[in-house]
Amino acid sequence: MQIERTLYQLRIGLSSPQRARELGQLGYMQWLGGLPGHADYGAEARRAYRMAVDFAETDPAIAVFCELLAASVRHPLTPLDLALPKPARRGGARARRGRSGWKGAANPLA
Repeated sequence: MQIERTLYQLRIGLSSPQRARELGQLGYMQWLGGLPGHADYGAEARRAYRMAVDFAETDPAIAVFCELLAASVRHPLTPLDLALPKPARRGGARARRGRSGWKGAANPLA
């Protein structure tokens, strides 16, 4: 169930390579965090890879996820370069006001 949810969230379609890398890494960390403590990592990674590889060609974030899975199985004692996505503003109140056409209160002194 966890891998299906992760793959569904990673199916973002075309995006910038930077965003795909961020989301792929975040998906890997989410999948890894959802593994039970007694799970066989190698078997679970191969299972996740088999489920994800069909989407890797069309979804860049899933391709990054597959790369991380493959690298973790090939070199299990090598640290992976993982990072959380950088915070980004999406416009906030100024963008919302711009969409609604609101220009602010009239200046009574003008």
